[in-house]
Amino acid sequence: MKKKTDKRERRDGLRREYDLFKLKGGVRGKYISRYRAGTNLVLLSPDVAEYFPDEQSVNKALRALIHAAKGPLRRAR
Repeated sequence: MKKKTDKRERRDGLRREYDLFKLKGGVRGKYISRYRAGTNLVLLSPDVAEYFPDEQSVNKALRALIHAAKGPLRRAR
């Protein structure tokens, strides 16, 4: 036989194991200015990320690619 589980929902929607006293000190809207300014985050695939230890190396590689792309256009024959 299956055990009956407590299906009643709590009024606050939180699980019993959450200690609300530990959640004090949060700041509402802490990152809103960054959000409004806009961000451009990308997730690199693990095999690509192996070659880039930090954001500066990614930017350097992309700038080199942009520079190479701005060179003379090669037309297909």
